[in-house]
Amino acid sequence: MDSHTPQQRHNNMAAIKSKDTKPEMIVRHGLWKRGFRYRLNHKRLPGHPDLVLRKYRTCIFVNGCFWHGHNVMYDVRCKTEEIIESSECCKIPKTNREFWVAKIRRNKERDKEEQRKLAEMGWHCITVWECELKPSRREETLESIAFTLNHIWLQDHQARVTAYPQQNEEDQQMPMAAEGDVV
Repeated sequence: MDSHTPQQRHNNMAAIKSKDTKPEMIVRHGLWKRGFRYRLNHKRLPGHPDLVLRKYRTCIFVNGCFWHGHNVMYDVRCKTEEIIESSECCKIPKTNREFWVAKIRRNKERDKEEQRKLAEMGWHCITVWECELKPSRREETLESIAFTLNHIWLQDHQARVTAYPQQNEEDQQMPMAAEGDVV
């Protein structure tokens, strides 16, 4: 049974923000300190990513573990809205369980679809989970994001190596323009 009245529960849920959340602010400050520049909540991209780094063609989604079902296991063969296993960071409420399972499942499916659309458009997607930003793992996570962004940039801007055709023996006997006179 819920310890709050329906009005109290409504007020609590209405107070939850979708922009400028604490985990998002941690990622934003960490990337800014490392020299990365970004745009917030780009309206033209599917899913309105939390951070968009155009130079890297990368979108970063900062997801809350509960709302996006981090490490929640579903039985895809089961047609009912049963969860096989909750994760350590995402505990499904016992009250109104069917509603929450369906909501989290829809969120996960929508996230996958939005990331698929972004990939088709040529964008890279990085998902950062709220539990990865706890103080004990925060610096490691931010360094990992920075490493991934640098890796993406290097891959996308890698110098194209052109293989030149092999020279035949008769071509090697001919003097090169820069060699001068050959007798």
